[in-house]
Amino acid sequence: MRIAYAPCYVLDLPEGHRFPMAKYGLLREQLLHEGIAETGDFFEPQSMAESTILRAHDADYWHRTVHGQWTRQEERRSGFPWSASMVARERIIMQGTLDCAKHALRHGGVAMNIAGGTHHAYADRAEGFCILNDFVLAALDLTASGHLSRALIVDCDVHQGNGTASMLANVPEITTFSMHGASNYPLHKEVSDVDVPLPDGTDDDVYLSLLNDHLDRLLNPADPLPDLVLYQCGVDVLATDKLGKLALSMAGCMERDRVVFDRCAGLGIPVVCAMGGGYSPNVNTVVKAHVNTFRAALDAWI
Repeated sequence: MRIAYAPCYVLDLPEGHRFPMAKYGLLREQLLHEGIAETGDFFEPQSMAESTILRAHDADYWHRTVHGQWTRQEERRSGFPWSASMVARERIIMQGTLDCAKHALRHGGVAMNIAGGTHHAYADRAEGFCILNDFVLAALDLTASGHLSRALIVDCDVHQGNGTASMLANVPEITTFSMHGASNYPLHKEVSDVDVPLPDGTDDDVYLSLLNDHLDRLLNPADPLPDLVLYQCGVDVLATDKLGKLALSMAGCMERDRVVFDRCAGLGIPVVCAMGGGYSPNVNTVVKAHVNTFRAALDAWI
């Protein structure tokens, strides 16, 4: 299994910041500890080229981001204090997802980015801990280079992929599917190709039934299948999550991943996966749920 990770994924934030940045390093350590991954499975991405970033993001926004020219409102909306190291980190995470997508297309199976899934980033602004949009960047780059004819984004984070939906609204080659809490952030939802807003307290059975039903339609063997699935597997769907309002158990969250991975593996569709959100008060709960995603991926492609 190919896994993108770099030490800069763990960004130095002010003490007490609500983003659980430590989870990235802990996840790598736990994958090695449990034998799910070996040291040789990991690779350290390089920085994404500016020309690739500008394929999807507004040039003025990118210039102001690079040069630290955000307004206070923009910084608050991003969720992170601006720093040069934050921008450098973002470029490396973006390249990690793109490299994983290329690997999955070339070799089949699944490739994983320990970070990424930055689905709140718009073409011209940051939101919700997302500065650039990795799935949009990867899908547009691969489409432009001729490596991808059609793609499906499966976004199962508890928060709607609003930036993704907005940026790909007029790109018919890429289908956006978001299954999210109806009353969760963002307050204003964009229009994905397929949106499944879920009521507060949605449990395992209801969630998994809806997911299977929609995948039946989106991945119907009688129709043209995507060349690649980009899977945002945030674990903020857990009942313990302090920013989510759904009620999935740890087992239900893992079964969600199994449903997606097994469906894609059975149809021979390669997958790139990014971890997305997870804000349970105990960071070990977040790490355990992310580890389960890797375990489900490994099981699907054994």
